[in-house]
Amino acid sequence: MSDRKPLILVTNDDGITASGIRTLVELMQQLGTVVVVAPNSPQSGMGHAITISSPLRLYPSEIFDDVIAYECSGTPADCVKLAKHHVLKDKAPDLVVSGINHGSNTSISVLYSGTMSAAIEAALEGIPAIGFSLNDFTRQADFSHTHDHILTIARQVLERGMPKGTALNVNFPARAAEPIQGIRICRQANAKWQEVFDERRDPHGRRYFWLAGEFVNFDTQAEDTDEYAIAQNYTSIVPCQYDLTAYGLLDELKDWKM
Repeated sequence: MSDRKPLILVTNDDGITASGIRTLVELMQQLGTVVVVAPNSPQSGMGHAITISSPLRLYPSEIFDDVIAYECSGTPADCVKLAKHHVLKDKAPDLVVSGINHGSNTSISVLYSGTMSAAIEAALEGIPAIGFSLNDFTRQADFSHTHDHILTIARQVLERGMPKGTALNVNFPARAAEPIQGIRICRQANAKWQEVFDERRDPHGRRYFWLAGEFVNFDTQAEDTDEYAIAQNYTSIVPCQYDLTAYGLLDELKDWKM
């Protein structure tokens, strides 16, 4: 790194008042100049949604001491777009960090995650990015055991950079009696939600549905996945990319009679 302090954009999907983003802001202040653009309300499960049918609102926030911060009415991806093109006046940050999410984003959850959509949006712009998540969904989640790993990983990305179009998906186990065992570089586990819709009636007798289900891991015997790492009390790092092309099918499809 040069003598210039790195410019670090911080965002999340739990909203600007969540304790996870406050922890991340305080840690990133040790590494550089921090600017925050985050949703004004929870945006979990929004994936890579962007706002196109209604106006976006952006208001200054004084929620963080000595940090330029804005709350946005849009999604996490909106926040990164507005930060780059408006707040930072097209000046690309040296690093975008998203989180710390209340709840893990391992395996298939990366596709639904607002936390990771912000990191992937940064990757689309060629900006090094990391999404941080904790396997604890409670509002009172304890993030203290993640600090050293967050700083270590962020420093590495600032020093080494990231290949264009990639971002890191970092997940931490919930705080336990024993310290985190270490960091593992992993692949995304083959797992999914077996979904059910609970049908209910409102006071007027009208039907509505509540999404529920069970998380099923098909990689229970594999030791190289993010799910396994978290279960063994390790921090997992999965490198992600936004290119969803199934390259293995390209040649096969060319042989189809179409």
